[in-house]
Amino acid sequence: MDQHKLLKTIQKIFSPREMSEGVGAKVRRIIGTSELPRMDPFLILDHFSVKLPGGFPDHPHRGFQTVTYMLEGQIHHQDFKDNKGSLGPGDLQWMTAGKGILHAEMPGSFEEESVGFQLWINLSSKDKFCDPEYQEISRDKVPIAKSENVVVKVIAGESLGMKGPIYARTPALYLDVEMGHNATFEQIIPKGWNSFSYVFKGEALFGENQTKAGKNTAVV
Repeated sequence: MDQHKLLKTIQKIFSPREMSEGVGAKVRRIIGTSELPRMDPFLILDHFSVKLPGGFPDHPHRGFQTVTYMLEGQIHHQDFKDNKGSLGPGDLQWMTAGKGILHAEMPGSFEEESVGFQLWINLSSKDKFCDPEYQEISRDKVPIAKSENVVVKVIAGESLGMKGPIYARTPALYLDVEMGHNATFEQIIPKGWNSFSYVFKGEALFGENQTKAGKNTAVV
């Protein structure tokens, strides 16, 4: 490791409990509970699972961005201005609510679970009343960076020399990292930025002390 770089210090490791959200949805809330009430600029992060007749019917957002990243199944969305579309595995939507939007997100099947993540990112005061906008990126448009036994889907920011396709009004890194056995991954985080990882499959070792985190574990 470059001697001028400092390893991030692990402050907390925890396993978020499962809770109900929307209509019939189950979420593991990583950010937005007493375990981790907020992590500026991140307001909420949910690892969700839902199928019909459940979902997230009409609800408003204002003053922040929502990022939906799908792992399995489908989510159909529609807003009050009749913008609509569908997200499948590997697809993502980076929605800027700005001055306000009313929308719904519903799964695509009665049999198959729709599984993914939704992250809420705060907007600066100058952007809170911007016009709402969507950035929808299909999985084939997400750059994939590779090094020895490591595959990184670069959603926002830069990793292993690849840049993500998202314009983030609040600067952020968003990476989906898959590592093989005994692989090592190092990511530069700008000085002063808050950061966290969430392990949703397998297990990994973090930090200077190689602290183990297993499935459904958050590392702050």
